[in-house]
Amino acid sequence: MKISQKIPDESIIGQFRQLGPLGPAYQIKKILKSLNDGDFLVRIHLLESGEETDYRYSHLKNDPEVK
Repeated sequence: MKISQKIPDESIIGQFRQLGPLGPAYQIKKILKSLNDGDFLVRIHLLESGEETDYRYSHLKNDPEVK
């Protein structure tokens, strides 16, 4: 199933969010590329572990912002 996403606004870069309502906090580092299914891949930095990983924009949109 193809997801139709708008190109992410670069203002999300630097935002802090958390994985779901109870997950670890992360910072959005950069927008990497569009995917064949219409989604986008972004690089995030997990604050607790220091790990950087790639994450789907469609998932990120539902994650709550951390203040």
